[in-house]
Amino acid sequence: MKLAAGLIRPTSGRVLVAGSDVQKDPLAAKRQIGFIPDNPYIYEALTGREFLHFCAGLFKMNSAVTEAKVGEMLELFNIGAWADRRAGEYSHGMKQRVVMASGFLHSPKVILIDEPMVGLDPAAMRLVKKVLRGFIEAGGSVFLSTHTLADAEELCDRIGIIHRGRLVACGTLDEIRGAGERLEDAFLAVTAGDGVL
Repeated sequence: MKLAAGLIRPTSGRVLVAGSDVQKDPLAAKRQIGFIPDNPYIYEALTGREFLHFCAGLFKMNSAVTEAKVGEMLELFNIGAWADRRAGEYSHGMKQRVVMASGFLHSPKVILIDEPMVGLDPAAMRLVKKVLRGFIEAGGSVFLSTHTLADAEELCDRIGIIHRGRLVACGTLDEIRGAGERLEDAFLAVTAGDGVL
């Protein structure tokens, strides 16, 4: 995920995002990405609305588009009642929703999202799942990292299992699970013998 987001350089090979090479044309690649880290960082002195305006400025969105998209994101992520409070007053879950809104703000083609459900209450989890599904149905791609196998089973079309820094399995949910297995069983089978338990 950090390679695709341009945060670290590959030691070999290339990373393409929506056809743009992350190393050769990083700005074009980053315009296509909404990056949502597992630890939501928002400047504590800014309101949620101000933070979204700040993020829009990073993508050089014009003011009319910014106003429309900020309003859309506040509504989509159910942030409206908190939009004009300082981020220092936010719970972890509210910060997470604001950071997610910032990832979708510039209409990216790809969302990179790390541990999306951490710190969210059940209602917010359902909302995030709905937003991610809607984004995919509209033609977007989501690259999701999670330790919660139930979320992977529910949300992912393709799954990769990474163990000790290596990809040890990759395929559709049915290919990974095999006949009748749960994803948890498949995970334990491919990582067995390394003291995982």
